[in-house]
Amino acid sequence: MLSDKQIEELDGFIKERTGKKRYVHSVNVAYEALKLARTYGVDENRAFIAGYLHDCAKEMDIDRQRELVEQSLFPVDDIEKNAPALFHAIAGAVVAHKELGIEDMGILEAIRFHTVGAPDMSGLGQVLYLADLISADRDYKDVKKMRKVAYESLNGAMLEALKFSVSDSVKKGNAIPVSTILAYNEYVQLKNEKREND
Repeated sequence: MLSDKQIEELDGFIKERTGKKRYVHSVNVAYEALKLARTYGVDENRAFIAGYLHDCAKEMDIDRQRELVEQSLFPVDDIEKNAPALFHAIAGAVVAHKELGIEDMGILEAIRFHTVGAPDMSGLGQVLYLADLISADRDYKDVKKMRKVAYESLNGAMLEALKFSVSDSVKKGNAIPVSTILAYNEYVQLKNEKREND
């Protein structure tokens, strides 16, 4: 596990950049990511760091977020470039890299895709995506079901989470990023292949 000093540094970094509600969410996601990492054999320290930092850019001025999106180390599609609600994840990876000096591309990638998902996600990316969705502060209608599913099967949980995300976007009339569609299709395919092999 990280040393107390390392945790204090992460904590201070997030406290400076977020209000109370977002700070509590960040801490909750870090500890949920840690639990999921233990369950699925993912590196616990990396999951904890990604969880703590995933929303580090969320409360930045939107124009500053937009500037950081342009500096992304990872591809950003046109839908994301026109969806301010999605900027913070892309910007967050840039902030973690530039301000905290995080060079671990797995951590940065997990932060970058924690809202939209992506095809070929690492175990770390999946753990963060799910931890954000089921953290202790979440209270949407089906969160109890999602929490149960999250600890039954990583692929099954990702499919349910992406179904939720796509359905929510459709209800709101929002465009769906390409990476989300590709991820959803990938997990449907994995489910179909599992069914064929059972």
